[in-house]
Amino acid sequence: MHLNPYGEDPVRFAVDLAAAPPRTAGELTARCVEAGVVVERAGTDRDVAEVAVFLERWLAVVDSGDHRERAGLLNALLAESASSPRLTDHSGNGWHLHYREPDLSLAGVLRALISVGTALHLAGRGMDRLHRCALADCHRPFADFSRGGRQRYCSPACANRDAVRRHRARTTSPVRSAT
Repeated sequence: MHLNPYGEDPVRFAVDLAAAPPRTAGELTARCVEAGVVVERAGTDRDVAEVAVFLERWLAVVDSGDHRERAGLLNALLAESASSPRLTDHSGNGWHLHYREPDLSLAGVLRALISVGTALHLAGRGMDRLHRCALADCHRPFADFSRGGRQRYCSPACANRDAVRRHRARTTSPVRSAT
């Protein structure tokens, strides 16, 4: 059995790329390999630029609070990035579905993986499952994979920092001067 490569992993990778965009073709290629993307062609400077533009558009999907607007923005990305599903064994490790044309640049592969993965994430888990971190000084994007769908922070570290801030705000009394 070959697991769907358009599931959770591309959404997690999109969050990672959006939080720290790759600066060079080598970095883009290395991060793709590390994330498990089958890289048939190494990234180029053009791929880095295209991925940066795509991630800005993907972040507009994250930032949209309206379900219809979010769907419209994502549908535009899907129309530009995905194709009809097809069976492939391009990497020789099992037949699986691709929602992209063959022989794409690395940026094209990422656009398709991330667009379809995001659509599957929102359709399967709920349209409210993409956010920005609630910590005022973070604002990093994240995808909510929690069971209850109530995640507000990008990481436990940010949740803890905000809890400490709220606790200190409640327990610190103002200093009064004697007159």
